[in-house]
Amino acid sequence: MNEHTITAQPATPIPDDNPQRHGKIARPNTDESLPHLGLVGDTYTVLLSGEDTNGRFCLIDMHIPPGGGPAPHRHDFEETFLLLEGEIEATFRGEKSTVRAGETLHIPANAPHRFTNASKGNVRLLCLCAPAGQEEFFAQVGVPVATRPTPPPKLDKEAQAAFMKKAEELAPKYRTELLKPGPLEMVGPLEMVGKLFK
Repeated sequence: MNEHTITAQPATPIPDDNPQRHGKIARPNTDESLPHLGLVGDTYTVLLSGEDTNGRFCLIDMHIPPGGGPAPHRHDFEETFLLLEGEIEATFRGEKSTVRAGETLHIPANAPHRFTNASKGNVRLLCLCAPAGQEEFFAQVGVPVATRPTPPPKLDKEAQAAFMKKAEELAPKYRTELLKPGPLEMVGPLEMVGKLFK
């Protein structure tokens, strides 16, 4: 028996239903009330926030164009990616792997990682972070865009510098550490380099 599962805890009665909590159906292609956030070339749609899940997790629909994806980072929460369309090149603790549509990638808390859309087509994936909070970080550093696949505005050097400064200042509050690319990692055009670090 795994010591981290619910069956490892003492059996107690299940609490009463809380009717003040509501279920939710997220329709990212048609629901205009969902936040669509542009972050340096990528677009993230928050399907479920910590408010929806009582802080247990958040669920984000990610649209990643060719060359997109976050710079190296790590954080003290669990993160799982379910690839719906396309493929990514994931780097986990320095080792690269290709993850394709229909596959799942799990990143344990505190582990250095990044991913890149190295293909010629768009990638769509679901990102589950537990506990919630990452969606709040994205809301703070991203810019609202119209739809799930709408790209964010391109940033000039000054705007990239302001974005990086804001991300660096906010990252510790959201339990995230931004890492510099390793010497063997390829660095793309300025828009991609500006993801979070030069």
